[in-house]
Amino acid sequence: MKRSEILVIVPAFNEEASILRVAESLKSKAPEVDFLVVNDGSRDRTAALCRENGLPLLDLPVNLGLAGAFQAGMRYADRMGYRFAVQFDGDGQHRAEYIAPMRKKIGEDGGYDIVIASRFVTEKKPATLRMLGSRIIAGAIRLSSGIKVQDPTSGMRMYSRRMIELFSRHVNYPPEPDSLCWLAKHGARVAEVQAEMDLRTAGVSYLTPINAANYMARTLVSILFLQFFRGVPPMHETKNQ
Repeated sequence: MKRSEILVIVPAFNEEASILRVAESLKSKAPEVDFLVVNDGSRDRTAALCRENGLPLLDLPVNLGLAGAFQAGMRYADRMGYRFAVQFDGDGQHRAEYIAPMRKKIGEDGGYDIVIASRFVTEKKPATLRMLGSRIIAGAIRLSSGIKVQDPTSGMRMYSRRMIELFSRHVNYPPEPDSLCWLAKHGARVAEVQAEMDLRTAGVSYLTPINAANYMARTLVSILFLQFFRGVPPMHETKNQ
């Protein structure tokens, strides 16, 4: 049952080792929110553990990938009338205590559309190969849209009502830096709050060195070139509530 203005969407693919810990963290550190686990066709016991422990579950029969699972969660948020939605990883890296500061930020200065839990608002990026990639993507976003985003690859984001409707009702909106750039370019207001992320303690990350390189290349091509061939997002159809 809907009891909050905020829905936390937790896409999960083969996260049996961490999903219960993520749920307990949300219950204890952000008891004011609702959350929904979107099981993305997992081959392990992710869905079974959610059922056994009475967790809110949307069980997809096939693996749709992050974009598809997230959109399924956004459609649920749209249908149920949530004002805000939070993208939250099922691997235990995101911290539930930052949801409250994100909610506060999204209502400031006339209202934001997207608030990012950023590791680098007040902290400097370490000089690692991965952070070099983050710097390059941030630079591409600034060149293309004119906005400065310190942590464009952070997967913990809060979205306004009109973003919920946009992601829910239209295709071609993966929750990735290129969509962030495109929306900002067309008027979406983006802000960041300082946050820390935990290290993955179980499961296997998708971002192997080869996958990370491919991801980097696709993201940069999309931000710097493909943006010019995408239509204007229909954000005029709805207003923040």
